[in-house]
Amino acid sequence: QVQLMESGGGSVQAGGSLRLSCVASAHSYSSVCMGWFRQAPGKEREGVAMKNTGDDSTYYSDSVKGRFTISEDNAKNTLYLEMRSLKAEDTAMYYCAAKVVGCYSPSGLRNPQRFDYWGQGTQVTVSS
Repeated sequence: QVQLMESGGGSVQAGGSLRLSCVASAHSYSSVCMGWFRQAPGKEREGVAMKNTGDDSTYYSDSVKGRFTISEDNAKNTLYLEMRSLKAEDTAMYYCAAKVVGCYSPSGLRNPQRFDYWGQGTQVTVSS
């Protein structure tokens, strides 16, 4: 079992920045794929970014590439999502997720159903 807890959401004006955090509970897996997804009202859940823990490979959706950065602090079991140049269309509930099978292709962002564990989400609201 992996428990995930997000924080860092809030309200910001367009062009601003936010950093989301996701703390993972201790687990026995040597490496997991962790990602950030978002869901706006009336829309499907969308993959934003993901990476394998302990690995430098990262994957981003086209909509956030160049503006968002996913990173981790292994010592703190924490995953981050640094969001810059925020747009109104970035408004959504942001979720942290993990799957025990590694992530090796950007296509994994289009398959949220393959992630095993989910946090409760943190709201990001960007006003124009």
